Amino acid sequence: MGAPRVDVAIVSAGHDVADARLHKISAALQRAGLSVELAGLGEAAGGPAGVRVRTTQRGGMARRAVRAAVLPWRSRARVLMTVDPDVVPMARAAASVRGCKVVVDIHEDYARLLSDRSWARGLIGIGARMIVHASTRLAAGADVTVVADDHIPPHQARRRLVVENLPDLQLLSPGPPDATPRAVYIGDLRASRGLFDMVDAVAAAPAWTLDLIGPVAAADRDELSARLIRPDVAGRVVLHGRQPPERAWQIARGAWAGLVFLRETPAFREAMPTKLYEYLASGLPVLSTPLPRQTSVIKESGGGVLIAGPAEAAEVLRRWSESPEDLEGYRKAAREWTERKLSERTPYDLLAETIAEILAPRAATP
Repeated sequence: MGAPRVDVAIVSAGHDVADARLHKISAALQRAGLSVELAGLGEAAGGPAGVRVRTTQRGGMARRAVRAAVLPWRSRARVLMTVDPDVVPMARAAASVRGCKVVVDIHEDYARLLSDRSWARGLIGIGARMIVHASTRLAAGADVTVVADDHIPPHQARRRLVVENLPDLQLLSPGPPDATPRAVYIGDLRASRGLFDMVDAVAAAPAWTLDLIGPVAAADRDELSARLIRPDVAGRVVLHGRQPPERAWQIARGAWAGLVFLRETPAFREAMPTKLYEYLASGLPVLSTPLPRQTSVIKESGGGVLIAGPAEAAEVLRRWSESPEDLEGYRKAAREWTERKLSERTPYDLLAETIAEILAPRAATP
């Protein structure tokens, strides 16, 4: 006999298996009693615990297109779940042929996101936008259409579920601050996400070090390498690369502050970065650029400071290193906000319960 049929297969042509959202979804599905397999990129060891993980190498756009076309057909799961727009058409086709359910997770506004990608220009950009448009339409007809925020399309769907990127508190690792000032950033690293602004801020605050945890965009690698050897910052910024969530938060444990320096681009203006919630839930004071939704959370929580750029951020960091006792008020506010706003039960648990519901046999009609 072969292996038992898995309940949910999460299929990705572009996400590393260490991706935090994949870990949070997988953990919630398992808490709901569902078995899970995951097909994605990277090293299998970076995948979620308790999940059957299959990985492939990245390669270029052509190889990604092949993955998007082939991976949905390789699963025998009862539910096929996609997290990339280019996988949606073939996932819908595979589900139709095999009679399984299909769940589409649209965790970003892909059309706006393309405006922030240097590769999405010319014919490639036109093709990418066509795929996003078609995938969004197909996503609306899935058994469950998941969006990370209410403003993300499709706005009408067969069964639409908003699953915000809130923290899974079980993945975090809060702890007391280290003896010396240290800032941390967890997430994708690129110029539009404030990569060089963060480095410049720490360069102008000599008492501080900075841990950058996440993959660096290919377009920014050479410039970053050159920047990090300059005398004003040399040896004070550590690149950790992509890490599974548990490992990322172990590295962050003991930091004095979390940074969210997103620039105001079409992709980010209405976005709510998960890391802001995660910093607060870890008791980390936050330095954040004043995008509308980030501003709202910082003001509501009292757990951080809004800054207009690296010079202003450096001024705050210098003040905090000179008077570290000032940080305790932000830590307390962050913890209190977490207790009010967050709980052990996450939006991912609602998603898992919904998937379990569509798998449950319907009661016979008399």
